[in-house]
Amino acid sequence: MLTETEGRTAVKLARKTIESLLSGERLRKPQELDFELSPVFGEKRGVFVTLTKNGLLRGCIGHPFPDSTLEIAIRDSAISAATRDPRFPPVGKDELDDIVVEVTILTPPERINAPPKDLPNLIEIGRHGLIVKQGYCQGLLLPQVAPENNMDSIDFLGHTCMKAGLSPDAWLKGAEVHCFEGQIFKEKEPHGEVFEEKFSSQ
Repeated sequence: MLTETEGRTAVKLARKTIESLLSGERLRKPQELDFELSPVFGEKRGVFVTLTKNGLLRGCIGHPFPDSTLEIAIRDSAISAATRDPRFPPVGKDELDDIVVEVTILTPPERINAPPKDLPNLIEIGRHGLIVKQGYCQGLLLPQVAPENNMDSIDFLGHTCMKAGLSPDAWLKGAEVHCFEGQIFKEKEPHGEVFEEKFSSQ
């Protein structure tokens, strides 16, 4: 788990990366930043960066698995969320003052080994994120998606399947279901104070 200070740093790093990119500046090395990266940023972690504008999603991309150090994963995810999310046009420099930056640090995903009918009872809304896999198809939804959209566990499974390009009931028909947890740090407003967002399990 990250401390509150580390969480604030994670969001600051994501925003600074986007600002530098859109300003055409060179991305600064850790020792050149005006804030310090603690040792946790050198550990391999999964992470997602989410951008919202006026309460609406503006970009969300990340590393589901701990394949890079936290520093690199945040930088790469921030750039991708701002410029490579195929659902949206690239973020413009003039939008940055209207965008809220959110960083979710992930635990390693684990497959839920249970009969399909038991899956809904094993998923805690507000605590678990989901990955559904079948063949070459894969979809991921972060833990905050379900409570933010008033989903129950069956809705959550169905929407994760659809994110993978599968039918909503693919989880009943042999698709692999993996769960993970996420620690969410988010700006209260653009450039604002960063807090850790927590959802109570339903």
